[in-house]
Amino acid sequence: MQPTQDPIKKIVIVGGGTAGWIAAATLGNIFKNSDLKIELVESEEIGIIGVGEATIPPFLAAIKSLGIDEVDFIQATQASFKWGIKFEDWRQKGEAFFHPFGSIGRSIDGHDFYQCWLKTQAEGDTTPLMAHSPEAMLSENGRFFLPFNAMNTPLANAQYALHLDSALVGQYLRRFAENLGVTRIEGKVERVECKPCGDINSVSLVSGHVLTGDFFIDCSGFQGLLIEQTLKSGYENWSEYLPCNRAVTVQTENVGPPPPYTVATARDAGWTWRIPLQHRTGNGYVYCDKYCTDQEAIDTLLSAVEGPTLTEPRVIPFVTGIRKKPWNRNCLALGLAQGFLEPLESTAIHLVSKTLALFVRMFPDNQQDPIQIDEFNRRVLLDYQEIRDFLVLHYCTTQRSDTPFWRHCASMPIPTNLQQKLAFFSVAGGLIPGVEELFQPNSWYSIFTGMGVQPQRYNPTLDALDYGKLHVSLQRGHQAIMQCVQQQPTHQAFLQQYCPAPKPSNKL
Repeated sequence: MQPTQDPIKKIVIVGGGTAGWIAAATLGNIFKNSDLKIELVESEEIGIIGVGEATIPPFLAAIKSLGIDEVDFIQATQASFKWGIKFEDWRQKGEAFFHPFGSIGRSIDGHDFYQCWLKTQAEGDTTPLMAHSPEAMLSENGRFFLPFNAMNTPLANAQYALHLDSALVGQYLRRFAENLGVTRIEGKVERVECKPCGDINSVSLVSGHVLTGDFFIDCSGFQGLLIEQTLKSGYENWSEYLPCNRAVTVQTENVGPPPPYTVATARDAGWTWRIPLQHRTGNGYVYCDKYCTDQEAIDTLLSAVEGPTLTEPRVIPFVTGIRKKPWNRNCLALGLAQGFLEPLESTAIHLVSKTLALFVRMFPDNQQDPIQIDEFNRRVLLDYQEIRDFLVLHYCTTQRSDTPFWRHCASMPIPTNLQQKLAFFSVAGGLIPGVEELFQPNSWYSIFTGMGVQPQRYNPTLDALDYGKLHVSLQRGHQAIMQCVQQQPTHQAFLQQYCPAPKPSNKL
């Protein structure tokens, strides 16, 4: 018996912004030589939230997979480079630590590097873990590397991401998608019509224009126009684990060269971010309104920023969590319509790209199969839960007790999976990564170490190694990293020579 095909012939994307145009670009690229039509409707009236302006390395892989030139993209989006995130005042006020991308050290005689480092610490060595991270050392020295000169050096496997202007990303991907044949329609959705079976049939615009489709992608932001208001998918609220529920944002002029990392500073009722682009800096304060008023948050942010402000402060309320059915019937939710996790580890754009990649692997026909949909939703939920637990780790391990917010964080309930991970790690520094997890052991080691969480012991097999040789090996590794780092150009010099972005006009 031959399999029957009932292919989707038209996809309608409701909402633009970063999520909408990533979807349009990705699907437009896949179906560029087919009869499948893609239409995107957005309203310039509504605008975009624009919180996700820092990325993680997988985003660059997603851009490259579309055939987009990295240098052209960097220049068009005012992007700068990012080696990781510097966390200030999280464990205690006055302390800082770094979460780098990429590997930390190398295994020695088959032994995990972290275990080797634990052994040296137990023997009295005080060299910090980050001394063995190329990305951390490049950040500390304000450097970027020449990728073509880094081969066969300790920097060869260094991983970077980007800081970028989310509005410019949307504009860039819009041009890219339209060149692939995606149709953009300006308008505001007034009404959604469903078929008798419950699937979405069409969206009607205020102008009277009606868009019918076989499949719909909801990128309408927090309101979830299709996935929630129409299909009533439900929302899983994670406020008990992540109490912050508001953010205030503002843009400022750069003061000095942009550093190649994001800064996340713990504040009295949450944390602030600083994301340096080539010609401006993005700033924000993520906070809990139970411990801080909007005006107090605005005042805190404005007192913390460097340089004159370019925009008025903007307050954005949110509820941390995920739709119970990110894919429901003939509708897929993406971006803020799908769920929200505060941007502490810059995962928003990654979740859009990863969800799309999974959707493409399970791409449906017009006969929506509940088995396929259930498995998709299960996997997306796992992705969100993994990131949620990693974010909670930053809060629940704090030793701060100077404000009601931090006292709450130190005593709040934490998810079962995170409890198990903490308990397992506390014995001997063990971490067992799952399948397709975003945060690998080095990320967990970085946060555990930075927050002062140490295991009771190292793995006893390390005692079989000659400690003198082990100590020398680690010292040489650090010295080799530092020698290479000192030979690299500054971040600013690299940007100016290889991918300078034109200064934006003052037009609104």
